Amino acid sequence: MFIDHGMGVVIGETVVIGDGCTIYQGVTLGGTTLYKGTKRHPTLGDGVVVGAGAKILGPIKLGNRVRVAANSVVIEDVPESATVVGIPGRVVVRKGAKSLAKGLPIDLDHHLIPDPVGKAIGCLLDRIAELDRLLVEGGA
Repeated sequence: MFIDHGMGVVIGETVVIGDGCTIYQGVTLGGTTLYKGTKRHPTLGDGVVVGAGAKILGPIKLGNRVRVAANSVVIEDVPESATVVGIPGRVVVRKGAKSLAKGLPIDLDHHLIPDPVGKAIGCLLDRIAELDRLLVEGGA
């Protein structure tokens, strides 16, 4: 496991972390209950990457090679090789994770994680511009 810039990382007492995981600053692997003696915190499979500020809450399981985008809040199980973004976290990529470039031990290509909210807003802006154009043409 590799904790990059470990400031503010919170790891609950029943967390299980697989081999080769990368956790960035400000991540919380937290519980959602106070009942001692039970599994209250997440389990991360092998090769999981958790972006800065992400929160993974409850006794959920993240499969092998899961990627969690920065500042996402994950509250449900995530299948193997999926990418999760948003609040609450949503799976946006289900296919196998791409191989790591240049033989690096961790995947640093955070800029390649999809942004479904940004894409939806872009589509809405395009549609508004189209409607404005039609309104101007129709009013001429």
